[in-house]
Amino acid sequence: MPFFSILFNHPAPPLDGIQPPACLRDLNLDQIIEAVTAPKQDYDLKPFFYLPLADDGAIAYRQEVTRDLQDKTWMAHICAFAGRMAAARRYRTMTEKLDFEYHKKGWFLEAALTYCEAVEGLAEALQTTPLASRGLQGLREYVLAYVQSPAFRLLADEARQVKAGLAAVKYSLIIQTGRFSVRRYEDETDYSLEVEKTFARFKQGAVKDYRVNLYQGTGMNHIEAKILEFVVRLYPEPFAALDRFCERHADFMDATLLTFDREVQFYVAYLDYIAPLQEESGLPFCFPEMGEERQVKARDAFDLALAENLRYEGAAVVLNDFELRGAERILVITGPNQGGKTTFARMFGQLHYLAALGLPVPARQARLALCDRLLTHFERQEDIRTLRGKLQDDLMRIHDLLKETTPRSIVILNEIFSSTTLKDALFLSRKIMTRLLELDVLGVWVTFLDELAALNEKTVSMVSTVVPENPAERTFKIVRRPADGLAYALSLAEKHRLTRAQILERIRP
Repeated sequence: MPFFSILFNHPAPPLDGIQPPACLRDLNLDQIIEAVTAPKQDYDLKPFFYLPLADDGAIAYRQEVTRDLQDKTWMAHICAFAGRMAAARRYRTMTEKLDFEYHKKGWFLEAALTYCEAVEGLAEALQTTPLASRGLQGLREYVLAYVQSPAFRLLADEARQVKAGLAAVKYSLIIQTGRFSVRRYEDETDYSLEVEKTFARFKQGAVKDYRVNLYQGTGMNHIEAKILEFVVRLYPEPFAALDRFCERHADFMDATLLTFDREVQFYVAYLDYIAPLQEESGLPFCFPEMGEERQVKARDAFDLALAENLRYEGAAVVLNDFELRGAERILVITGPNQGGKTTFARMFGQLHYLAALGLPVPARQARLALCDRLLTHFERQEDIRTLRGKLQDDLMRIHDLLKETTPRSIVILNEIFSSTTLKDALFLSRKIMTRLLELDVLGVWVTFLDELAALNEKTVSMVSTVVPENPAERTFKIVRRPADGLAYALSLAEKHRLTRAQILERIRP
């Protein structure tokens, strides 16, 4: 098979103009993607994170590559290759900003030499490193064929010959008041050695070094350019060789290797992001099983965005489990406010989205479902610019969501219809739940309506728990059990400041 990409097991789709999926904001995936890609701004990685896969074969292809890249030795080789390629690109860019012809061509030659070193180093690493993934095995075949190709061998050999020819150029610079001259070097005596030898006898122990480190810039001033002009006249052959090289190899970088250099950073950036969570916080990550089946489960899963925030605070991350089996399709989460229900819903969405990117997910073990789209509806503040009330806004957003939903979709709803009466909220929620169950979608619904948790055999009740001895203290554990009927009551009590703590606060002397 021809090698296409290490991100796609087929020719890569166009990424120009791709927009982030609407669900990223609700699931805090926008924060995760921003943090992952921030150290790699030069590679423009965000479009890769905006394109989840719906094919288990394509996901398995990425999982294989990620497993290979988890080897620290191989990762060091990739980082070395990326560093040289970055330098080569930087040198190429520099040539566009310089003023003098041979200064530009000199840096162009350095760019070509650095590129050749990068490719040859990668080829050597690919030959000596065991690789299990189809993606990197395909890359190995491509690179080994490329470095032996006549085009690359001509580039590498000619670049080194031109460099050697230029390195052999020696000249003398004679500086006089208001003028200078340049001539060929003719084995004149190097008096600096004689001067050092003469003054060495006066040295007594350690002495202060009065030498000044002058700034070494990449630019060339007009005096240096004129000196170089005279050197070119004195030694036309090596500079003519440089002219021919620059003309012959104007586009020396291979397009496939440039694509690989960018694509591999997708994996590197994510693995760098989760490494502290694994090594410092001891949090588990795994490669999930993926399939068309509607049976999903996860053990010791967590919200990745929250875990990153808690790492800086030094706080522990609460791990949760879930499972949908048989005819079960929707997890209905109830319980007291601030108990981790929304975090659980985000976790469910994050797991499926990251799994669809072919990346390790934040869980110890997971079996997840392929989906064509991940749709979310989280509570938002009323926007006066829309001229709609909160209930109307909820209904219109739900209407749009249901139009997009298919039997292969995953839907996550969080605290909808909280602005209306209990009776109306229950009526509307049952209608929506019935429609979702008819479509047989998978999902999570966070609600204060306990009745939804026992609607039929397709709904599963899960409850956020509290410390038995102190009901005001949350455990942030979400467990599978029947709703206890207290979620709505507690939510009303907190809304009207009628909880025990709030009443005691008001009556305290």
